[in-house]
Amino acid sequence: MKHRLRSLLLAGLVFLTPYAYGALPDPAAFGVAMELGNVDKARDWLDQGLPPDFVADRIGSGLMIAAWEGNLPLMEVFVQRGADVNFTNAMGEQALQLAAWKGKLEAVQWLLAHGASVNRQGKEWSALHYAVFAGNGEIAKLLLQRGADVNGQAPNGSSVLMMAAREGREDLAKALLAAGADPMLKNENGDTALSWAMRQGNLKIAKLVSSPNQFAKAVKAPPESFGTAMRSVPPPAGISEILRQIRLAEAQGLPTEELRARFHAAVDAYKRNEPPPRAKALVVQPRVPKGLVITAQRQGSGERAEVVYGDAAKPATSPAVAAAAAGAVAEDPMELLRQLRLADAAGKPTTELRKRFLEAVRRYKGQQ
Repeated sequence: MKHRLRSLLLAGLVFLTPYAYGALPDPAAFGVAMELGNVDKARDWLDQGLPPDFVADRIGSGLMIAAWEGNLPLMEVFVQRGADVNFTNAMGEQALQLAAWKGKLEAVQWLLAHGASVNRQGKEWSALHYAVFAGNGEIAKLLLQRGADVNGQAPNGSSVLMMAAREGREDLAKALLAAGADPMLKNENGDTALSWAMRQGNLKIAKLVSSPNQFAKAVKAPPESFGTAMRSVPPPAGISEILRQIRLAEAQGLPTEELRARFHAAVDAYKRNEPPPRAKALVVQPRVPKGLVITAQRQGSGERAEVVYGDAAKPATSPAVAAAAAGAVAEDPMELLRQLRLADAAGKPTTELRKRFLEAVRRYKGQQ
């Protein structure tokens, strides 16, 4: 009798939680539905037992996708069902960082009001890093008002001020200094805000972050002593946005011929931007930070890379880092674009990533 009762209880558990035994929605289909803002579908899946922090094939959880898109009603649905506002994706990112990166001010405000941590534990990329790198000044200033650590450091030790110095964000550099940013902080490669500013030719910021004597010495030093300049260049012609549009169009059964033509033209432009061999050889090779894989665009339009399949229902590959670690051959071109942007920001050579991206594109073309 005891065994029979136990069996009935287990059967009831299976009935009440249909997703508990693997009947989860396809991560790609889930991701598309959330990117499209399908609130009703989200509720339906959650009603059937979908874990509130279920992860899509890209970006992260449903809440993170909603924050990325600035979709407050969808964010509300997931948090009401128990989603963790501080959930971390495979790239070490959280919803607050993604909203800050995309310039979604209302989403940032909403997340802070619902318990999102403005700071990270230890050395991690923060929402403030992301906002400053992307040039989203209003969000950066809001985060500072809410207690963001102005001297927070990334996994490689890079400070928020270094991001402003690198990207030429003079107004933000002034705001960070006024908030107490330490210009003398060094990352693991010995770089400071001054060296980053000099490397990138941002002399006004270099003057801001140094003493008169330090600045005078810096301008007299050989330019090459600061390392090779690396500019953050968004993917040509919004390549990741084109991929995103193809992905969503396919999911809705819409024609994609024109979008594909634009995609191929953008990829060709990207190939032409390959640096010459000598330039590649001069690049210093510091360690890569774990998490600043902000999408290939770290700016407002949201260049995020995605695999586009002929069959929209076909599962996408896992994030590029996991795929590479597993020895997989098919990689997500949009995720590789994210890594390109991050590697560029960290001062890491991008030659190998560019090759992997172009190989992923070649494979994609072969599926058509």
